[in-house]
Amino acid sequence: MTTKDTLRELFSKDPDRYYRVRLFDKEGFIRKRCRECGNFFWTLIGDKELCPSCEGYSFISNPPTSKKFGYTDAWKAMETFFVKEGHTSIKRYPVVARWRPDLYFTVASIIDFQRIEAGKVVFDFPANPLVVPQMCLRFNDIENVGVTGRHYTSFCMVGQQALSNTNGYWKDRTIDLDFALLTDVFGIKKEDITFVEDVWLGYGAFGYSLEYYVRGLELGNAVFTEFEGEPESYRVMENPVVDMGAGLERFSWITHGTATSYEPVFGSVYKKISDMLGIDADHAVIKEYFGMAGRLDIDQLQDPAMVKHELAKKLGLSNDVVQKHIAPLEALFTVLDHSRTLLFAISDGALPSNVAGGYNLRVIFRRMKSILDRYNWKLGIDHVMELHALHLKSMYPELIESMDAIREVLDVESKRYDSSKVRMASIIEQMKKRSNITTDDMMKLYDSEGITPDLLKESGVNVHIPPDFYKRVTELHMTQKQNEEKIVFDVSFLPETELLFYEDQNLFDFDAKVLHIFNNKWIVLDKTAFFARAGGQEPDHGFIGDARVVEVIKYGNVVLHRVEGNLPAVGSMVSCSVDRERREIIMRHHTATHIINGAARKVLGPWVWQHSAYKDVDGARLDITHHSRITEEQLRRIEQLANEIVRQNIPVELQLLPRQEAEKRYGFRLYQGGVVPTKILRVRKIDDFDIEACGGTHCERTGDIGLIKITKSERLQDGVERIQFLAGKTALDYVEKQEETINKLLSSFSTQQENLVKVTEGFRDALEQLKKRYKGISRMLAEELAESYKKIALAVGDVYLIFISEDYLDDQSHIVIGEFITKKIPELVYAGLWVSNGKSRLVIFSGKEAIRYGINAAELVKKISSYLHGSGGGRQELGQGGGVEPKSVNYVKDLLIKEIKAMQR
Repeated sequence: MTTKDTLRELFSKDPDRYYRVRLFDKEGFIRKRCRECGNFFWTLIGDKELCPSCEGYSFISNPPTSKKFGYTDAWKAMETFFVKEGHTSIKRYPVVARWRPDLYFTVASIIDFQRIEAGKVVFDFPANPLVVPQMCLRFNDIENVGVTGRHYTSFCMVGQQALSNTNGYWKDRTIDLDFALLTDVFGIKKEDITFVEDVWLGYGAFGYSLEYYVRGLELGNAVFTEFEGEPESYRVMENPVVDMGAGLERFSWITHGTATSYEPVFGSVYKKISDMLGIDADHAVIKEYFGMAGRLDIDQLQDPAMVKHELAKKLGLSNDVVQKHIAPLEALFTVLDHSRTLLFAISDGALPSNVAGGYNLRVIFRRMKSILDRYNWKLGIDHVMELHALHLKSMYPELIESMDAIREVLDVESKRYDSSKVRMASIIEQMKKRSNITTDDMMKLYDSEGITPDLLKESGVNVHIPPDFYKRVTELHMTQKQNEEKIVFDVSFLPETELLFYEDQNLFDFDAKVLHIFNNKWIVLDKTAFFARAGGQEPDHGFIGDARVVEVIKYGNVVLHRVEGNLPAVGSMVSCSVDRERREIIMRHHTATHIINGAARKVLGPWVWQHSAYKDVDGARLDITHHSRITEEQLRRIEQLANEIVRQNIPVELQLLPRQEAEKRYGFRLYQGGVVPTKILRVRKIDDFDIEACGGTHCERTGDIGLIKITKSERLQDGVERIQFLAGKTALDYVEKQEETINKLLSSFSTQQENLVKVTEGFRDALEQLKKRYKGISRMLAEELAESYKKIALAVGDVYLIFISEDYLDDQSHIVIGEFITKKIPELVYAGLWVSNGKSRLVIFSGKEAIRYGINAAELVKKISSYLHGSGGGRQELGQGGGVEPKSVNYVKDLLIKEIKAMQR
């Protein structure tokens, strides 16, 4: 029995304590137990024996309301009702949950108001009570999207939230409101409403809930979060939380009673796209098929294709009918859902990629592209997304404003997908030759090459696609993996360290009391001006008495200083000094990091977020989210804009704000360096150019930096670019060294600075000509070797070996020679060895006949390289490797002869 089942059983034993509300007594609801599943529910119908889940839908073609609500109209009606009842209507939060360290995406409306403090969840409401149309992203039901008529990867969870205090309310008021919403606003008869008992178990909190159903369809779930902690160890919350989440898609659906929820939810978008594609929709067939499919929930134990086949068989539908009328609709519904999910995600700053939450976005993008290719639909994904944005404009006006940025991201992603098609085709041909392709093989193919299982099957590859394939690959990326700090010391008995650098960051000399020393090297003071490593900023160094401080870390609210040298006595007062020069260099690098982050966002696009950062005395780096390699021109513009901000000498303002106030003023752009687990945020504001919650040390004005110099950029991983830079004196030193180098070049070339580029280009062109001549000479040498190979080649069993070791031949020469001569003489093995700077390099070619005799060039290189304490690899016809400088050329030659003999069949 799961923890949730145990809780459900526990709460159900005392229904009057947990589930009975005044509405039930007032209206005459009675408690029943489902004869099928055993769950408890409350109903006005005395002879009702089945809970809604076991009863199934009875609203399709028979809606319980006289009025039909469109998607946005349903929200407007709900918003008006709750506002009239004293709730504050707030805008949705981003679908990228940057305020939660454990989640990539906002998966429920209550996530908006959860923050992590000291390892536990706290609830932080901007108003009490409130209502919010929160768009949520979930990727655990991908296989069901488009098939059941009711599953989505993005959906609007209307959140009705309240704290149980004098401003908010608790169970009775919650259910009164939800009942009135159904009956008074949507006109649903009270006999059609059923409440089902359930439980909710979240991260660090849990409670009981009443789900409300109408004619078999769950519309909402009123969760009463009363306990914090885990079921094994918990306490009653001081202010329990009402968390009612209602599915807007379902509210619109039930008023229409259509076969699927997609038709009313996507509304005009569905109508325009289906007309554009000329989809032949037989409404009688659709109604019959999806009316039954809507009750399905394809899980990991089922084969979707088999489930649909059995369903069609049961309804007497031929395969032709299914392929003509059902399959295209399922595909269209999938495209409509996935495109809407990407619209919200990219609008909120997420990028499709091969890592983290971006992986889920790439999964659904590829699924869409695969569908469009399969049906040969000439349909622009950006066009569909724009239609969504227009359809949702009254609820989410920010979407249409993001379309230019979204188009750029989609264009990059589409080009990547298209450019991979040729490679995909080649790999698929290879896969056709394999008899046993496992799920792990398919997952690796998907991860590395973007080849979907559907594409394999459609291309004639014999594979069994697990029904939960997409669930498996996306679940790996649903939550952020937290690297929990391993606590080495018990600091629970020590008081919080007073942080002097926050009171005065220009304080470098101070006196403090030694409270404790761990392991004869970690000193704890009652107060400190030493900045501890945090947020990518390296710690201060200096002295505590006669001991040199080489490391500073923070455990909870206690600062520990690692020292080298003579230790002071515990309880003594010590004079301490912070290395001022080190602090000021790092401080300039930290402020420069904020400036470059803002500049990159202005130059590259709104999807730029800080991924990570590092600031030390030798330099700094900033890793940002970006879809492509940063060009030299873009890098130049980022540096130019950053130095313009420096020249403007803008104040680097510090604001100490309550978290809620900071988020209200500046939004979630605050969390560039990650989540800040405190109630009060230290906000660093550089005008409106860059505003971040940051606990590091900073310059007072941007002009204090002096100069920012970007030295390099590189791709760190898919979707993340690294910018390396210097600031202040380190930047000036770098520029001076560059000038020194330029002056040496000018002297060497005997030219003026204005001619340097022209002169070096001339040398480059001359070098290219030399390379061409060198290649031609290598070809001539190869031809001569081929003509006289019998004089110089060694017969080793059934093959011949030519081994050449000349330092004037490099890798390109050996490749030209080896490729030519082994094509000319198929039974030949060619080996080229050269040594440079104490390292050996080895190139081996194996001709077709030599391969037939068992000589695999890659395997041969591996073996010889291992003797040289190195490594190698390649293909059967070409291998490359190397290692340390060999004892002698003859040593390598003897090894080659020995291994070639051993490899021959």
